[in-house]
Amino acid sequence: MNGFTPLDIDEAWRNEAPFNIYGPCSAESPEQLLQTAAGIHERFGKVIFRAGIWKPRTRPDSFEGVGREGLVWLREVRDRFGFQVTTEVASAQHVELCLEHGIDMVWIGARSTVNPFSVQEIAEALRGTGIPVFLKNPIHSDFSLWVGGLERLNKVGIRKLGAIHRGFYEWNSKPYRYSPRWELPIELKRKFDRLPIVCDISHIGGDPRLLPGLAQKALDLDFDGLMIETHVRPSEALSDARQQITPAELDGLVHGLIRRETSFDANDGLLALRREIDDLDDVALAAIAKRMQVVREIGRFKREHNVTILQVDRLREMIRRNVRNGEALGLDPDFVKQMLSLVHSEAVRQQNEIMNDEP
Repeated sequence: MNGFTPLDIDEAWRNEAPFNIYGPCSAESPEQLLQTAAGIHERFGKVIFRAGIWKPRTRPDSFEGVGREGLVWLREVRDRFGFQVTTEVASAQHVELCLEHGIDMVWIGARSTVNPFSVQEIAEALRGTGIPVFLKNPIHSDFSLWVGGLERLNKVGIRKLGAIHRGFYEWNSKPYRYSPRWELPIELKRKFDRLPIVCDISHIGGDPRLLPGLAQKALDLDFDGLMIETHVRPSEALSDARQQITPAELDGLVHGLIRRETSFDANDGLLALRREIDDLDDVALAAIAKRMQVVREIGRFKREHNVTILQVDRLREMIRRNVRNGEALGLDPDFVKQMLSLVHSEAVRQQNEIMNDEP
């Protein structure tokens, strides 16, 4: 991760944090936008109101946004409630229309970030405008693509620049919709310490029940704001209905979060190390949870094919291989054996339950 160009970030812009971005996944009607904005305005002061106008969808028959007329609705939200308003752009034409309608800031989505040509086209359209721009991480965990997009935007003079962490596609990201891969935004913060980073917990979670934990994690990692999809009637939403919450639910979520001190006097180094330990523990637990999912799949296979749970040769080989790998990583062999024993015991227990369940 060497050789990245330092980013020139506007200090006054950086100091505007936190950038809390609330609003529906998509603009669907003027009534829906105004009612959602009213519910948010009733509970919050400084907010950036979001709504997708153009929706890049996988399937052509999906709702792809209302287009240009939605920009008029967004402007009405700004004029009535005093919110700054933002939407996603995916082309130079989108940028031109946003500028024409006085949209305060824009973001570039994950599907566009993967294509340097698209990012460059959008960057050229933004050249000289001074409008703030956020760049979402690419769909897959390509750190260089994320950084490269930020560099392209910065090189055309965009100094009011930020990043949005919205998670990464993985074949199995459960329980999340998109894997958080917290180590990647942490590396981005380490590399560009003046770059604001917002966490899009709605896309990472994909389920309102997961949002409080994700939001708290983002605050604990000192993110510069949250993007939370909020809809006056989530069940009726035309896109991403399952991950949106009402303004009242947003109020309960946000006001239930714990704001921690960012300084730790003379022990800042200790606090940073403890946070690193917490992050590594989260990664380890997620890996173990995925391992147990595979264990259960193996249990179902054994039941269907009438195979015993315990495979002694396989167990010996697993221990031998992991002890050898552990030693190469500086781990004590006895510790590795004890850890594997606990993990294997839980695997046997889970497979035994599957064996005794009715098919």
